[in-house]
Amino acid sequence: MSEDTSARTEGLAFTGVAGQAEAIRSGRVSAVELTEQTLARIERLGPRLNAFTRVLADQSLAQARALDERQARGEQLGPLHGVPMAIKDEVDVAGVPTTFGGASMITPAPADAEIVRRLRAAGAIIVGKTALPEFGTWPFTESAAHGYTRNPWDPTRTTGGSSGGSAAAVAAGVVAAATGGDGGGSIRIPAAYCGLFGLKPQRGRVSTAPHRDLWRALGTLGVLTRTVADSALLYDIISGSSATDRWHAPDTSFAAIEPATPLRIAVSLRAAVPGIRPDPECVAAVRSTADLLAGLGHRVEDFDPRYPDVTSAFFPQFLGGVREEAERVDRPDLLERRTRTIAAIARGLAPEPVLRWAEHRGEQIAATVNQVFDHYDLLLTPTMPHLPAPVGRLDGAGVIRAIQRSVPMTSYTAVWNVCGNPAASIPAGWSTSGLPLSAQLIARPNDELGILRVATQLEQARPWADRRPELEPAHP
Repeated sequence: MSEDTSARTEGLAFTGVAGQAEAIRSGRVSAVELTEQTLARIERLGPRLNAFTRVLADQSLAQARALDERQARGEQLGPLHGVPMAIKDEVDVAGVPTTFGGASMITPAPADAEIVRRLRAAGAIIVGKTALPEFGTWPFTESAAHGYTRNPWDPTRTTGGSSGGSAAAVAAGVVAAATGGDGGGSIRIPAAYCGLFGLKPQRGRVSTAPHRDLWRALGTLGVLTRTVADSALLYDIISGSSATDRWHAPDTSFAAIEPATPLRIAVSLRAAVPGIRPDPECVAAVRSTADLLAGLGHRVEDFDPRYPDVTSAFFPQFLGGVREEAERVDRPDLLERRTRTIAAIARGLAPEPVLRWAEHRGEQIAATVNQVFDHYDLLLTPTMPHLPAPVGRLDGAGVIRAIQRSVPMTSYTAVWNVCGNPAASIPAGWSTSGLPLSAQLIARPNDELGILRVATQLEQARPWADRRPELEPAHP
């Protein structure tokens, strides 16, 4: 790659999905050139971040060459034409094992998952698979097979999890976007810790095919991006269920986000888990966001929703979901000890009748919690109670200790997996130590557009995407 080409493509690292797609469409850079630069950036930053479990260099370059040939022939181009993206390693990419963050799966996937198929059809180039804790079990992206994934803003700190590899790759400008999955906060937590926009969509919005569901009623697939507009673009592409999906959300278009009219917004600092006391800086981030929303013309009031205890709905589905995924592996003997313990517990405590009861209990909880939307359009809360901890939170921890360390991390997020509502982590400034702060916006069922409209207002009033972590070396 020439020095001039390298400079042009390096300058696109932080321009996002829309910026990269426009650069390729206009001919300022080719898909091959941008993919080469992305692969070089993965190699250069890999030792610092450890965001990827597998890099698909040959496959992505072959795809890029084919896309450049299509453009040269004057064929119609997809909205993601030539944009490199990464896939969380819980989602199938044809010809590559889906490792779920561990070492126990070695058989290549026979076909792309539906979400990957849709991204490719829109022109995205899949450059690699990103790290997660084994089976996405913990809100810390650490595993025996792949080690620690590190936060681009401070490599001594966690990215959160479970979509931590995807978050690190996007925050570092390695890729413009990456997929994630959220069964208890796993899109919103790493988005919060890495300074990204992360929307957990409505349950059933994005197909989980070839699997019927993701952790029963808890999980949904989605994306992490630098900007709200990029997320809206991607959700317009990946939304829609298939015949094999267990959950189905009504069709919605995200193509155009209209300006938000004045809304009623409730603000609550109370977590759904008793005894959680958020750090002052996390509280200040929510309060400053509330003040900004009020200044934008919204009616903002303090109001605490009713939060029933979600344990009986969440934990059986969590246990059953991990067990079902663990039963798919080729080498059960290579599962982490914690995973084997969870699977064993699930066989005793989460049989099918218990799982069905837990889903029903989740519906009852949702009916209670969603009463907040009888009076308000959106709910604003912290995403996280604390700033990112140092890496190594799972070192030497058995299942009980790992759960104890994880529960506070999900104290503001997991309830919305039980209920199924859309919820998003939105950047909300920076801590005194230079780490990202965030706030969470939650909407009534099926109202992702309400979140996107207000998040767009917040982004325009308090831009965040131009701030970049200091990564070395800065140039190839």
